[in-house]
Amino acid sequence: MLLADVVTTSERVAEVPGRLAKIGLLADALRRLAPEEVAAGMAFLSGRLVQRQIGVGWAALRELPAPAEDATLSVGAVADVFARLGMPAGPGSERARRGELLDLLRRATVAEQRFLQALLLDGLRQGASEGVMVEAVARAAAVDREEVRRALMLGGDPGAIAAIALTRGAPGLRRVGLEVGRPIQPMLAGTAPDLPAALRRVRPAIVEAKLDGARIQVHRQGGEVGVFTRSLDDVTARVPEVVELALALRVRSVVLDGEAIVLRDDGRPQPFQVTGSRFGSSQDVGRLRATLPLSPFLFDMLHLDGQDLIDRSTAERLDALDAVVPGVHRVARAVASDADGAAAFQASVLAAGHEGVMVKSPAAPYAAGRRGGEWLKVKPRHTFDLVVLAAEWGHGRRQGWLSNLHLAARDPASGGFVMLGKTFKGLTDAMLTWQTERLLALEERRTAGTVWVRPELVVEVAFDGVQASTRYPGGVALRFARVLRHRPDKSAAEADPLEAVLTLRPG
Repeated sequence: MLLADVVTTSERVAEVPGRLAKIGLLADALRRLAPEEVAAGMAFLSGRLVQRQIGVGWAALRELPAPAEDATLSVGAVADVFARLGMPAGPGSERARRGELLDLLRRATVAEQRFLQALLLDGLRQGASEGVMVEAVARAAAVDREEVRRALMLGGDPGAIAAIALTRGAPGLRRVGLEVGRPIQPMLAGTAPDLPAALRRVRPAIVEAKLDGARIQVHRQGGEVGVFTRSLDDVTARVPEVVELALALRVRSVVLDGEAIVLRDDGRPQPFQVTGSRFGSSQDVGRLRATLPLSPFLFDMLHLDGQDLIDRSTAERLDALDAVVPGVHRVARAVASDADGAAAFQASVLAAGHEGVMVKSPAAPYAAGRRGGEWLKVKPRHTFDLVVLAAEWGHGRRQGWLSNLHLAARDPASGGFVMLGKTFKGLTDAMLTWQTERLLALEERRTAGTVWVRPELVVEVAFDGVQASTRYPGGVALRFARVLRHRPDKSAAEADPLEAVLTLRPG
């Protein structure tokens, strides 16, 4: 397929407002891809690269060469160039990389250059969310969307799953399973405003401590261990404490879900920023381990000695976890036989310095990649993960910093975001410095006093509630919002949906 066809589809998808219309356009394009082009075509239509990043920044794309008059580039040819650009660069290779990129851009038409520029800078926004792409693959391959979704959750690579669906159909998708060493998308939690509300939705329930740490997925096969983040990045070399725990377990193969957290000497948790700095650093791990040791805590088991457990109930998976993982490395939990017992457990968790509790259905399977009602997070304050749409320049002592944030919830229906309010509260000088640099890198345009950005930066925001508002399109505004922390570990697709915010409307 010509790249021009992908560009045209992308432009049309961005223009049509309806989800079904977007799905139809994408499905038609997917059907026309050659088998060897499906992985790259799927990625391009989703607005991303197969390699996620290839080290091409704004400086390399600031000045584009004269475009080609005719469209001759194929999807496969572009994918081949990106693959070469993404390879490890040796001494003296930068000039060759620049030359290959310029050659590609010279062969591109004006529309193709714009598309490639946006693709390389992660600025392509056309509403082709993961959910829309799952539906499009299912329609193109004439298979059930749940077959595609499950295979994607277990296989991880959207392009590879699309290729399987289009070439091997449902039987091929069903053969995709959990593979030890290959991370799967983690199960996610919904939000409940308080413990009684959560227990009304999930009963009976297991109530579990919610740790404010870094999510980890631990894979062990024999003497090999891999540790992955919630975004499926390999961080094994950064977390020797987790590796040692995995190797100490009396198992042949296992996949575990949990959190890694830095604790104080008294056992209480350090602030998330401390854990984040230790977890995120790959430099001088030995020194960091000595000063900021990570403590792994596990709360689920997805595989044990050749048996996949994801389709078994939470209760069964926890029994398997308890039989293998020492209690000191398991997240504290209790069976909520009544509301008073659940409240007492919640109080003990909060007194220990943790951020809240999880309420889980004992009958639920592990729904990889899904956010549903079987897991609910409950915190003593209302908090949501929201997306920054813009920021206003500060005044006074905040002069020169981007301060007042425009905050939005995710709108699954449109694939966009709905603004809920603004806040500049809760931001330290260090946070202001970091977010100013990050937001300027995401800048799309400016108006008087405001920088509008690509909707990528997620922040965790606490607030006292919501109130009716005619000012914002969602009909509500946040009350007394304040920023708790930036969440660079989360993508905009993982921000909380508008529906969750609307559950807090008074009355």
